[in-house]
Order: sequence, then C-alpha cells, then structure tokens
Amino acid sequence: MRFAFEYIQRDGAKEPDEVSWLTDAAGGAVYLRLSTRTIEQPRRDIDDRLAGDIVNGAYWLRPPGPNAQLVIAYTGALAPEAIEAVGLMAEDRRDVGLLAVTSADRLHAGWTAAQRGRERGLSHARSHVERLLAAVPGTCPLVTLVDGHPATLSWLGGVHGHRTRALGVERFGQTGTIADLYRHYGIDAQGIMAAAQAISVGKPIRYLRAQ
Repeated sequence: MRFAFEYIQRDGAKEPDEVSWLTDAAGGAVYLRLSTRTIEQPRRDIDDRLAGDIVNGAYWLRPPGPNAQLVIAYTGALAPEAIEAVGLMAEDRRDVGLLAVTSADRLHAGWTAAQRGRERGLSHARSHVERLLAAVPGTCPLVTLVDGHPATLSWLGGVHGHRTRALGVERFGQTGTIADLYRHYGIDAQGIMAAAQAISVGKPIRYLRAQ
C-alpha cells in the first residue's frame, strides 16, 4: 500500500529503469483486487531485496532446488491451497519451487518491456520474471494457479519455454462454500496435485486421492 499511494502521485521520467523495465518514475493508476477471505500473514523480516521483488511482481516463497521437478506459481487468495499442495508433494517431487505472484500485471509488463528493449538493441535487458525463472531447469514444468481466468498466469511458460498447466476459473455463476467451489474448479490442493502429477515426471503422488 505504501508503494501504491506513492506510485499514483509520481510524475517523472517515462523511460524504463533497468531493473524492472517498468516506467515506474512516471507513476500511474493502481488496481487492487480485494478478497473477503482472511489469510494469516506470515511473520518475517522484509529486507530491501524482498521488498523490491514484491513490488516488481513476484518472489520465491520457496526457491526451487537445482534438480527441481516442478514449480507452482500462484497469486492472491489461493496461497493456502498452493502451500498445502507443495507440502503434500514434497515426498514425491524433488526441489519443488513455490512462486508467489504479487502482481501479474507488473510482472507481465516488465517482461514485455524488456523484450522491446532487446528488439531495440539493448541486449542486456532482462526483466524481473526472466531473472526469477532463469534458474528453473528447462525440463521442469510449471503449474499456475489463480482464482480468476487461467490465462492470467499461463504466459509464465513462455518466458523461458517451460511446459505449463494453467489452473483457474473459466465459468462463473456457481455458488457454494469456498472449499466446494475450489474443488469444483480444480483449484484446491487436490486439483493442484492432479495437475502436477499429469504434467511432471515422477512416481505417483501418494496424497493424491482418486477422483
């Protein structure tokens, strides 16, 4: 929120900086997507690096290891489901990474801006998301997760060519409890594990229940 209030009052340079490749100095509008779901916030020390990652659009809640077999990328209120699924899969998939996307919009805008920079001859241009995913092995698939349209994060696979399964909501109007709706749309922990088992190499995930 501190960043948002400052951002909407800026009126500076229109050229992108060479960290996020966003024209943040110029400022602009801010879109906040609110949720009625209460999620317990972890207690942690936020240093300058983590704060920068959060503002630029994403950070590793659990960095992938060198032999990562899977990365889960989530945004918004689905954090509990993503964290639960990663914990349940830990015994059957090596070095699983968990990427928290704080702003799909800023993350994508930085990526497209860096691409434009390279097209104009700035070969050193690298966006935040390119740096985040650079260490993920090319054979490691991504499962993206959002309680909105799956296309919101499906583009992450195009950053470095990772195979991707995008989960989300494509039909609206159903009613029910959060648990019922998440199960219906396949975005609960079981749905995440089912997608992970289908897209990744490895033995059957032991905590995945038969549908």
